[in-house]
Amino acid sequence: MTIEDAAELQLKQPHVVRLETRPANLEGQGAVKQRELLINSLRMRPDRIICGEVRGEEALDMLQAMNTGHEGSLTTVHANTPRDAISRLEVMVTFGAANMPMLSIRQQIAAAVHLIVQAARLSDGTRRVVNITEVTGMEGDVITLQDIFVFEKRGLSPENRVLGRFAATGIRPKFYEKFLAAGIRLSPALFDDAMEI
Repeated sequence: MTIEDAAELQLKQPHVVRLETRPANLEGQGAVKQRELLINSLRMRPDRIICGEVRGEEALDMLQAMNTGHEGSLTTVHANTPRDAISRLEVMVTFGAANMPMLSIRQQIAAAVHLIVQAARLSDGTRRVVNITEVTGMEGDVITLQDIFVFEKRGLSPENRVLGRFAATGIRPKFYEKFLAAGIRLSPALFDDAMEI
């Protein structure tokens, strides 16, 4: 199931349901918001939910969906770093549940979000994935993160193109066992710090 403001995703596979928000008419009536679509999508029993971008109170519903059997779901959030993405999620959840304690919000995030893939626009105008970061759980009242892969900038070419490599940090992610249980075999060398991706 995809939920977007403007239908952009072109998923080429069977059994895809596309839902799209709708703005209000001239009289201010008939708007269909992302939060309503998320709530109603759960009645359709989707395997996965892909939400175009969360910007507000719908973040709470997305986390709840991820925590109730819709693993593999994903969304986008605009933030400068993976840690900032977590902070933005915390703030957006408070829009939908102002009375919810911050510890509960963080526990929801830590249970629902397994991986953060950060893309950034580099100085030459290109967009690249610069971090793949795992959410490892909670330590006290703090959500813990660990980088699995990072983009290492190494300079500029004579044409001012960013030079660098996307490299493993040497940390094997905790979700590796889930991959094995699902029948997905990845070489352990993929996570070796000497490996260049």
